[in-house]
Amino acid sequence: MRSALGTRSELWARAQRLIPGGVNSPVRAMRAVGLDEPLFVRRAEGAYLEDVAGRRYVDWVQSWGALIFGHADPETVEAVRAAALDGTSFGAATEREVELAGEIVDAFPSVEMVRLVSSGTEAAMSAIRLARGATRRDRILKFAGCYHGHVDALLAEAGSGIATLGLPASAGVPGDVTANTIVSPYNDLDAAAGAVAQYGEGLACVIVEPVAGNMGVVPPAPGFLEGLRALCDASGALLVFDEVITGFRVARGGAQERFGVTADLTILGKIVGGGLPLAAFGGRADLMQELAPLGPVYQAGTLSGNPLATAAGLSVLRRLRDPSVYEELERRGARLEAGLSGHGRFERVGAMATLFAEDTERYAALFRQLLERGIYVAPSQFEAMFVSLAHGDDEIDRTVEAVDAFFS
Repeated sequence: MRSALGTRSELWARAQRLIPGGVNSPVRAMRAVGLDEPLFVRRAEGAYLEDVAGRRYVDWVQSWGALIFGHADPETVEAVRAAALDGTSFGAATEREVELAGEIVDAFPSVEMVRLVSSGTEAAMSAIRLARGATRRDRILKFAGCYHGHVDALLAEAGSGIATLGLPASAGVPGDVTANTIVSPYNDLDAAAGAVAQYGEGLACVIVEPVAGNMGVVPPAPGFLEGLRALCDASGALLVFDEVITGFRVARGGAQERFGVTADLTILGKIVGGGLPLAAFGGRADLMQELAPLGPVYQAGTLSGNPLATAAGLSVLRRLRDPSVYEELERRGARLEAGLSGHGRFERVGAMATLFAEDTERYAALFRQLLERGIYVAPSQFEAMFVSLAHGDDEIDRTVEAVDAFFS
């Protein structure tokens, strides 16, 4: 079957002429798993993707965790359709913005006020600016392996020490931009304490994924999050939880609800927008009131609170008030874990999980075989599988059988 632009190879050739690397986000090129051409998706429904050649795949990526009810969820689609009939963008305040903010505040007790933006990167950038503005400090502490979007100050990698000033992790990021970024090993509370002891006087915030999701799923070690909370309280730094992935996924109130640790500022994305481009950051009212137009910290966005995205987000978040949603996600996640955990290290927190292969080459081989059998997992060892309510027992069992066949 041909796409409107020809075969998959013809489409790929044209994409490379028009788009850098042929893709609009690097992981989509699928080079890490040894493919010469990426998967071009034509449509999706429920737990399944369909490519431009008409092949269907059980999809465990689910738009990188944004879709908790699966693709083309009828209620979400209808909410977006109805909203579109009234206009796609206003650049002015709307009722749904207020309603969506209310859903977020209700789910996260640590969030008293929230600002809507358009992407997780934008939310992280804004939260860091707010932390610096509110504390009148410059330095930030992040953790190796945690990803907070392609913000210049957060694209930093560790130097040679246990907790060192960050070095630029990308071309185009000046050294002086990361000079105030301290990088420490994830789950190493002693290293974090050492960094706070050395740099704490000028430390604006500690930012962390409470469950790491960008080096594969790595749960927090016992006491790690609690320790970061104590370090921030002692030093006057703000604790920032990047819950772009975990928010509304591992619990309605995210990792903060699941682990019982409260952040000063929270970054949200993915599920909060119901699959459309929307993200948010929020926290204590006294901090959030530092933002313009109330305070001196500037942040703005033409498409912030977009009416289609808020309609999608409301459709999803209102249904997540039902505790049975998370009970069922936990059941399905446990079934997947029971089937895959015999094949190596398997890490799961709620409805996000990773099967770690022996090395990246082994994972690439697993990816390619699963794709041939109609199973689509993340095209990188260092990403997660995302369980949705569209994944039934049949899809789980089919996936387990395919993995069993690879390892047999």
